[in-house]
Amino acid sequence: MTTASPSVVVFGSLHYDIMVHGPARPRKGETVTGNSWHPKCGGKGGNQALSAAKAGVRSHMIGAVANDDFGRALTENLARGNVDHRFVKTVAGVGSGMSVAIFDSEGDYGAVIVSGSNLTLGQPDVDAASEVFAAGGVLVLQNEVPDHANVSAARAIKAVGGQVVLNSAPARHLSEELEQLVDVLVVNAIEAEQLAAVPVVDTLAGALGAARQLADRFPVVVVTAGGEGVACATKGGDEFTVAAIKVELVSTHGAGDEFTGVLAAELARGKEIHTALQAANRAAAILVSTRHPE
Repeated sequence: MTTASPSVVVFGSLHYDIMVHGPARPRKGETVTGNSWHPKCGGKGGNQALSAAKAGVRSHMIGAVANDDFGRALTENLARGNVDHRFVKTVAGVGSGMSVAIFDSEGDYGAVIVSGSNLTLGQPDVDAASEVFAAGGVLVLQNEVPDHANVSAARAIKAVGGQVVLNSAPARHLSEELEQLVDVLVVNAIEAEQLAAVPVVDTLAGALGAARQLADRFPVVVVTAGGEGVACATKGGDEFTVAAIKVELVSTHGAGDEFTGVLAAELARGKEIHTALQAANRAAAILVSTRHPE
């Protein structure tokens, strides 16, 4: 779809991340001595909104934080990134969302999130941001807020002819209603395996097989395969792969969000899926090979 002024609406999560670096991620019952740590503003929703804005489209964030230091840092970060955050509400009685991510010496990581204020999102937040939805564009959703909240947001954008991109992460069961509202599904191998209910090998061939199977349920399916690349299949029978750009890996953290945010921005500009995926693939490669100040 093409609009006079491309717009991406991100409805979803904001987390204050604590990044811990060590030689390895701990196994069950193990304590590992780390090398360093630093804070970072994140949440899949916040990251994707910032990536869309960086890609040059109007980016709107609808979310929730608490009246705490984490919440203030999160909204200030959106403002610095030129994201419209007028509809990020502040709630009482619960803390802002946060996470702890532990990185190993190879740049891979595992994380634990505490959703906090993100779980308060619902229909009232969609209603409060009606002017944003009325403008149409591309809506980006994730699985870090309640399913019913995602359904409400998806209904609102579809009512005006907009497009729904669901980054189904972290993996969880999707309601039938939400599935029927999704135009583009974006998942990694683990998430694809959960949705498809069959083993998925983390290779391009495995990703394409999973995309092909999930295309029975979604119009467009994108399955990322880490350093191998990305595969796409459509309900209409089209399918293709895009090989990863070979770079020196610094950190994989945020790569999926960068990919999804840029993909949404390109779709909002009216680009077809193959072109949009190539741009998203390039952006993710740049991110994982860039050393950011701590």
